Amino acid sequence: MPILPAAQSLWDQIYQNVFADGRFMSYIKGLGVTLQITICACILGIVIGLIVAIIKVSRESSKSPILKVLNKVCDVYLSIFRGTPVMVQLLIFSLVIFGKAPIPKEWVCVIAFGINSGAYVSETIRAGILAVDVGQMEAGRSLGLTTITTYRYIILPQALKNILPALCNEFIALLKETAIVSTIAVVDLTKAANQILSRTFNAFVPLITAALFYWIIVTIMNFFIKRLERRLRQSDKR
Repeated sequence: MPILPAAQSLWDQIYQNVFADGRFMSYIKGLGVTLQITICACILGIVIGLIVAIIKVSRESSKSPILKVLNKVCDVYLSIFRGTPVMVQLLIFSLVIFGKAPIPKEWVCVIAFGINSGAYVSETIRAGILAVDVGQMEAGRSLGLTTITTYRYIILPQALKNILPALCNEFIALLKETAIVSTIAVVDLTKAANQILSRTFNAFVPLITAALFYWIIVTIMNFFIKRLERRLRQSDKR
């Protein structure tokens, strides 16, 4: 049966924008950059968020002058990075802070997104810590454990169990936010699609292809997040 002209035309567009001249590898390389930035920024965000959350929680039960100063610094950090657009922050890091520094643009993106993510992760972790019964800290201290050791072995494991799905959702949000790195000439998935668009003058197929890659990654992550949530609910019933 002969192929309809419309179907033939669509296949030609797909071939020219996805497979011709090795363009599929451009999508794959762009996706690799996107995942690299997302994973590294997420790790940095969790580290920063954990430090900020512990400072904020410790300040509520301590009158230490050092903690008071650190708490003020954390308040300013949270206010700035939660109160300004992430794209503006990325441009400031790229063009102002690291404008003349010999550092790859990809790592500038990791720093910018990691610091931005840390501001949101810190509030998630802080909520998880506050959800743990206060008696857990008292029990750890009564056993002779230091505050840091009690947080490490008693408080944080329970808090992280409760907020793990939320952290996974933060990873998904971060993955989608990285689409703006193309504004500073980083060749991620979105930038790769735009480059192919500029060569073939076809906007539909490259952008739909990029969207499909994002959708597939997010769908896979949502699948594992739901399985994780079911496992956590089952463990709570035991």
